[in-house]
This record gives sequence, structure tokens and C-alpha cells, in this order.
Amino acid sequence: MNVKDFYYDLPKELIAQDPLADRSSSRLLVLHQESGELEHRHFADILDYLKPEDCLVINNTKVIPARLFGERESTQAKIEILLLKRKEKDLWECLVKPGKKAKPGTRILFGGGLLTGEIMDVVEDGNRLIRFDYEGIFEEILDRLGQMPLPPYITHQLKDKNRYQTVYAKYDGSAAAPTAGLHFTPELLRQIRARGIQIAEVTLHVGLGTFRPVKVEQVQEHHMHSEYFQLDEKAAEIINETKRRGGRVVCVGTTSCRTVESAAAKLREENVSGEGSQTWVRPCSGWTDIFIYPGYQFQILDALITNFHLPESTLVMLVAALAGRERILRAYETAVEEEYRFFSFGDAMLVI
Repeated sequence: MNVKDFYYDLPKELIAQDPLADRSSSRLLVLHQESGELEHRHFADILDYLKPEDCLVINNTKVIPARLFGERESTQAKIEILLLKRKEKDLWECLVKPGKKAKPGTRILFGGGLLTGEIMDVVEDGNRLIRFDYEGIFEEILDRLGQMPLPPYITHQLKDKNRYQTVYAKYDGSAAAPTAGLHFTPELLRQIRARGIQIAEVTLHVGLGTFRPVKVEQVQEHHMHSEYFQLDEKAAEIINETKRRGGRVVCVGTTSCRTVESAAAKLREENVSGEGSQTWVRPCSGWTDIFIYPGYQFQILDALITNFHLPESTLVMLVAALAGRERILRAYETAVEEEYRFFSFGDAMLVI
């Protein structure tokens, strides 16, 4: 497959710059996998498509204010860094701008010295390993000095940083929000539970590799960056129970999808399930670089709630793996014609 096979034309004015006042009032494009039929609804209508025997899988990762602005200690030149991945307690893999002069040994001051960092090494893709020094609690200092790492296509200032956070975010670690979850409100989640639908919480800390452009021509040659995931005993139990009773596993977002599919792959690798086993996933954690594109056979996911994704992105490829490339591209063309809002703060899609 060629990466260009996943291109669609998107007018810039359809890229949502601000979140809606009411999270659940966004529009919802429903795509039925078998028939290809499309329905135009609102997100709160998601209740009409969920059954008591189903389970909803959500990603409870929390976005950290990972964008820091500082200056070189030696020259006072401005420098911007983005925390990507914690390697040790105070050692982070970071994206640095400008990067040319950011060599090992360079010291950076943030907040007038409230936080300092020293570049220790240059790693894959030109990222830097930075060791931080501070007094107090790192997360509190980061909350004071850092900004939310909004995607580059969002140019408006975010007035309330909690709007780039799901209402169920728990565990710090993401460089980007699992945006399909931004549409849920506490009330909508209460209504879902009231209907007997179980909710399984998993964790995948989203890295920027998810959103980086695919630079190869052939899809199969692309290599995903690894991201940390965790699926605990309770989530595994809910998913396995759902599968046993013939219910559907409905994943909220591509990150939840990658988590459950990675857990299933891990179980297959360990070869512990045995013939005829009623176990689809077991509690597990680790790093995953799973790349899902057309031809992939889903082991856990049955339906997907997701936002609209960038042309030629790995996320469009994942959705196409579920519903078919031509069907997804037709759905996206319809969304453009109907002026849906796109990307992180945009509208949602249900592939069921």
C-alpha cells in the first residue's frame, strides 16, 4: 500500500481551533461497517448504539503541561523544549527547538532558574536526553511553568487547559490528549453505566510519534514510536467477560484500541492461552509500537469511537483497517461536504 492512498482533501477552515462549550454537543458521524451506511447524529446519541452486554474501553492517561520555554545559561538565547518520554526519575527524552546548537553539556534555565536542565545526549530523530535539577516536586513545578502541548494545527490560545484533558484523566504521562475521550461528560458516563454498560479503564501514554507524518512511500515500511501502556486486572476481567457473553468491545479512541490489541498480541506471544481458551487478554504493561493498517485482523476491538484524523496519517490507516480504506475515505469526504469539525477539538465518528 502507498501512503498516498490515504490522502483526502481538507479545507483549513474545517480544522477546529477551539473546544465546544459543551463537550457532548459535538456532531457524530456513524459509519456502519457492514452496510457502509452513514448517519448524522450528535455525540450524546452514542447511547443509542451501546447495548448492556457491551463494554466501553477508555484511556485514562493525563496530559502533562509538557511545553517549556527557557533560555541557554551561557547566551540567554530562547529555547523551547517538549517533554516526550520519561527515561528515569529526572531524565527525559525531549524535542528541542532550535536544535542545531543544543549539544550535550548545554544548560537551560526555566522560570529564572526555578528549573534547570542539562542536555546529556542526542538520540533517535535528533531528540535530546535532558536531566532536570530543581527543588521540590517536579510535577508542581511543571504545572507552574509548563504549557499544554497543543498540536501545531491549533493556533488559538487555550483558555482552560482542562479542555485538553478528558474528564476521566488520572495518570500523568501523555504529550497529547486521547482526543476521542474529550467528548464525554460525567453525566454521559453516568448514563452509560446506568444502562448496565461496563467501562474498562486502560492507560496508554500518548507520544508525539502517533502524530508525526509518515515519511516513507510504502505503508509497511513505516515504524511507529513506542508508547507505554498498562492494562490491569479489572480491565482484563471486563474485556474477557464481554467477549465470553458475545458483547462488543467498543474502544474510545485509537489509543485504547492500540492498548487492547497490544495486550492480545502479548498473550499470543506468551502462548499461555491454550486451545479453546476463554481468555482474550491478561493484565500486562510495557512498551508497544503496534502499527495497525488495512490487512490487520482485530483480536479485541469490535467498534471504535474516534475523531477525524490527518490525511496520510497512521491514525487514518488504523480506522481504515477496521472499516476499509475506500469506505473510510468516502465517509471523510462526506464529513468535509457536511462541514464537520476536524482533528483534536473537532467532531467524532463511530465505526460500528
